[in-house]
Amino acid sequence: MKTQAAVMRAADGPYAIEEIELPNPGPGELLVRVVGAGMCHTDVVPRAGSDLVGPPIVTGHEGSGVVEAVGPDVTRAQVGDHVCLSFDSCGKCQACADGVPAYCVQFMVRNLSGLTAEGQPVGKDANGADVKARWFGQSSFATYCLATERNAVVVDKALPLEKLGPLGCGVQTGAASIAVAMGFKAGRSLVVFGAGAVGLSALMAAKVLEAKTIIAVDLHPHRLDIARELGATHVIAGDAEDLVAQIHEITGGGADYVFDTTGLPPVQKNAMAALRLGGTAGFVGVQQGDFPMGSESTGKSIMNILEGATDPQVFIPRMIEWWQAGKFPFDSLIETYPMSEINQAEQDSLSGKTIKPILIPGS
Repeated sequence: MKTQAAVMRAADGPYAIEEIELPNPGPGELLVRVVGAGMCHTDVVPRAGSDLVGPPIVTGHEGSGVVEAVGPDVTRAQVGDHVCLSFDSCGKCQACADGVPAYCVQFMVRNLSGLTAEGQPVGKDANGADVKARWFGQSSFATYCLATERNAVVVDKALPLEKLGPLGCGVQTGAASIAVAMGFKAGRSLVVFGAGAVGLSALMAAKVLEAKTIIAVDLHPHRLDIARELGATHVIAGDAEDLVAQIHEITGGGADYVFDTTGLPPVQKNAMAALRLGGTAGFVGVQQGDFPMGSESTGKSIMNILEGATDPQVFIPRMIEWWQAGKFPFDSLIETYPMSEINQAEQDSLSGKTIKPILIPGS
C-alpha cells in the first residue's frame, strides 16, 4: 500500500509530504484510512536527540479513521469500522492482563521507537530506504497507516470521526490521570499546572467528577480564559510570586490533588508545595530536568503517570459518553489544518497559539 505521509527527515528540519510504502497488515494488524490526526507535544520527541528514536520517521499518534483491511487473527475490528487509535500494547504481560496496558512491559519499544515490537521500521520511501512508520503503533500523519487491533477502538459510525483522534492520547492522558490513575473524589480540590490540551482535559474530567475547586495555572492569559470557560473556579498566572500562597488561601491549606503537565522542575516544586499533607500529585509528559524531592514532598503521594494508567478500550468510550452528555467539550480545543500545513500546525502547537491541532490527510 502506497501512502502520502509527513516524513520528519532531520531533527531540526521540517516535515516533508512524501510517498511511502507500507506492507499488508500482518497478524493482529489493521490498515486504516486516516480521516484526522491530532498533533501532540510527544510528536516532537524524535527532535530531541533521544537514543530511542530519531528521523527518518512518520509521527502522529492521535489518529482516527476507517478500517480498510485486516490481517490474520483480528477479532476486534472489521473492514468498514470507524476507529479511534491510541497507544499500542502487547496484550500478554502482567500489566495488560491486569487491564492497565499503559504500563505494558513493551510500552517503550511499541510506542516510542517508531518500530514494531520486533524492531522493524515498516515503511519504505521512494528509494527503498527504511522509514520508521509505527510511532505509537500507528504513525498517523499519513493518508493510510498500519495499526493493531489492541490500539484501535471501534466507535459509532454516527460520530464525527475526524474529531476523535485526540481522545487516543492527549485528552485521554489528562482525563484518565484524574479519573483513573489518581482516583479523584467528588468535592475535592485540584490544581492543574499547564493549561494545554492535557491539562484542560484533566480540568474537564474533574468537573465531570464534581470537584469543588479547580485551579488552573498557566503563563498564557488566553489559556486561562479557556480554563474558566471549561470549568475552572480560579485561575492564576504561572509567574505569580505568591502562587503557592494563593493556592493555600483558595483551598484552605493546600490542594487535595495537583497535576503537572509541564515537566519543569520549578513548576513541579511549586506543585508539591501547593499540595496538602496526604494529598496526591500526578506528573505527566517529558521530564525537563531532575525531579524535585525536597521537604515539599513529605507526607504526599507522587504518581508519574503514563497515558492515564488506563485501557483505551474502556476509557475512550467513557469520554465519548461524557461528550455526548454535554459534560466534556474536548472538541472546543480543536483547530483543523490540512496535512500540507503540518509545519505551521507544529509551530502553532509549540507556541501555545493552538491548543490541539488536528491534521486532515489528503488536504
